[in-house]
Amino acid sequence: MKRQQDQHYIVTGGGTGIGKAIALRLAAEGAKVSLLARNLERLEAVVSEIEALGGQAQCFACDITDQAMVKSAVKQSVSTFGSLRGVVANSGVGGANFPGENDRFDLVVKTNVYGTYYTLRAVQEHLVDDDRPTHMLVTSSCLARFGVPGYTAYCASKAALLGMVRAFALELAGQGTQVNALCPGWVDTDMAWEGLEGMATGMNIAIEQAHEIAMKAVPLGRMSKPKEIAGTVAWLVSEDGAGVTGQGIDINAGSWMG
Repeated sequence: MKRQQDQHYIVTGGGTGIGKAIALRLAAEGAKVSLLARNLERLEAVVSEIEALGGQAQCFACDITDQAMVKSAVKQSVSTFGSLRGVVANSGVGGANFPGENDRFDLVVKTNVYGTYYTLRAVQEHLVDDDRPTHMLVTSSCLARFGVPGYTAYCASKAALLGMVRAFALELAGQGTQVNALCPGWVDTDMAWEGLEGMATGMNIAIEQAHEIAMKAVPLGRMSKPKEIAGTVAWLVSEDGAGVTGQGIDINAGSWMG
């Protein structure tokens, strides 16, 4: 039997990149997967892909900065697929922010911090109550570990998630819920390439040159693949990940070694 056979997981931001890879991997492990994000069209495409492979999935349009909407989407997902074995709170926004009229600080913090908190709280009351662990996973970043000029909002928000994870891990340990954060670095996703494009524009160089410069700061000299992050998730929610809680798991090709 597959390790997650008939277990129900929610994945936010499951329409692209890391979230999509996690949804596909959990479905391949036998899980029923509920996808939440703002772009319903992308989610529907992932659901179709999972179903074509013989898996079970459903999706709901949801802006995680709207607490009522998050609660409603979680409740709907549970009414169809049953109580939750876990959640991967992956939704978030990236990019730089600068002082002035168009500073994005509030948007980034509201999405990455408030949105993640709303998601975890909405899921908490719907976790399965049995003798197996339940799981809360949060997508943080290696930028939670160190600063990057121009990324005050992103660094602050991703560092806040590590503190949130530690507090949740202690709060929910008594009920057997493991709470952990993923700290990727450069991952081969649209968001990463948008970041490289911005870097290239700022330096007046080609995006290929920006990529080469960025990879020089990565000990393994490469971007991670979304499926590698998904593999770490599959491990954390399996019996092999028992006992891991309150941790930030660094999957960033050596960008942070601490």
